[in-house]
Amino acid sequence: MKTQKKYFLNYRVILKPDKRTGGNKPCFVAYCPTLGVADDGNSTQEALKNIRKTIAFHLECLQKEGKEIPVDKPNEELVTNTQIELSSSSPFRFAN
Repeated sequence: MKTQKKYFLNYRVILKPDKRTGGNKPCFVAYCPTLGVADDGNSTQEALKNIRKTIAFHLECLQKEGKEIPVDKPNEELVTNTQIELSSSSPFRFAN
């Protein structure tokens, strides 16, 4: 009996609140920039569950087609936040 080798791959996923097209209902969009695939869900948990399925399907398709599987290169970019102090005598208008 031949054992299958398992691989564990980590992919960055960007999760953003959004609105459904047509219905304007709130949802969440999950996007994997390395693979260029996206999915959505009514909650963050659902969006993450759906993007995992989409990523797995995409990788299976690449494997069946004999194509290389892209991997994240975590040292190529740094994602962080920074705080900027603004002061003004008149109020700011912030985008929604």
